[in-house]
Amino acid sequence: MNLPSRARELAAALEKAGYFAGDKAALSLFLALELQRPLLVEGPAGVGKTELARAASSALARPMVRLQCYEGLDESKAIYEWDYGKQMLWVQLLRDQKNTDDADAFFFGEKFLIARPLLQALRSDVPVVLLVDEVDRADPEFEAVLLEILGDNQVTIPEMGTVRAKHPPLVVLTTNATREMTDALRRRCLHLFLDYPPPSREIAILEAKVPGIAKKLAAELVAFAEKTRAMDLRKPPSIAESIDWARALVTLGASALQPELARATLGVLLKHDEDRERASAALP
Repeated sequence: MNLPSRARELAAALEKAGYFAGDKAALSLFLALELQRPLLVEGPAGVGKTELARAASSALARPMVRLQCYEGLDESKAIYEWDYGKQMLWVQLLRDQKNTDDADAFFFGEKFLIARPLLQALRSDVPVVLLVDEVDRADPEFEAVLLEILGDNQVTIPEMGTVRAKHPPLVVLTTNATREMTDALRRRCLHLFLDYPPPSREIAILEAKVPGIAKKLAAELVAFAEKTRAMDLRKPPSIAESIDWARALVTLGASALQPELARATLGVLLKHDEDRERASAALP
């Protein structure tokens, strides 16, 4: 793909930050920046979706604000909540005062507001990368909470009014596709599907992340990891686990993928016993 020069510069900056983005990922991130649109990154676990946001934070010299999604996540943990304990203390202190005309404005003001990640990103004095990680783990209803922020870079706090972004954040949402995202959320985002990288790029990743790894070991390890991902495993190995396995083998002095040593260390690459038994049979 013939990338625009600024997209190539972004890809180079990501690589300098340790992330080997393919043309598609670099172009999608570039367009998200230029169009000021959220980027929904979808793909299997362990292909570098979260790392893309981290690398973008480093490449763009922007702080990263992260919201880790989970079942039961709501506005009070994602956007804001009121410090009710502090409010109650002030009630005790002010209970004997007769002038309570401004009580609501006082109690529902900055003094008692606790900003959570989404509000922190909007109110940041500098542009940030906002990572909404594993959005598919949250309840489907939570997506409605995100729509105003994703569509308008603002959030409405009933007691205070609308808070607009000082600087529109670069929003990266990740999903492992454990459930389908709503059309309303997808419409507000650009979309990128990340799959496992081709062998040449994964070898380059290993050589960058594991100093001193022999070329033969890197090539054999990547070929084996690719073979295991084609098996019907409970958890195929991620890029991070390939890196960990490479580090373990280099630590043990390996310069090639020796079957005996590979079997002894498969627990670094594969996390379930039945997966290791199946993958072990694929070794010479």
